[in-house]
Amino acid sequence: QVQVVESGGGLVQPGGSLRLDCKPSGSIFSIDTVGWYRQAPGKQRELVAAIFSGGRTNYVDSVKGRFIISRDSAKNTVYLQMNSLKPEDTAVYSCNVGGPGFASWGQGTQVTVSS
Repeated sequence: QVQVVESGGGLVQPGGSLRLDCKPSGSIFSIDTVGWYRQAPGKQRELVAAIFSGGRTNYVDSVKGRFIISRDSAKNTVYLQMNSLKPEDTAVYSCNVGGPGFASWGQGTQVTVSS
């Protein structure tokens, strides 16, 4: 079993920055992928960024050059650094951790970009 806790959402003005933290606990040795997803009202959930066990990362086109996903193995935490935020980035952001035969979600954190 893997549990996931997210933190770091909030309200920010356009052009600002936020960092989201994803901290799994439990059987973390079995995790091989961590992804940040978002869902805006009336829209489908989309994968924003992912980091894989070998360190490779992947981003949706709309956030390339603005968001950075990274991990700190010592702290067992995956970060999503969001820069140059736009109103269209407003959504509930959720962290998903996956491995052989499982996928676990966090509770989600609201990110609102507004002046």
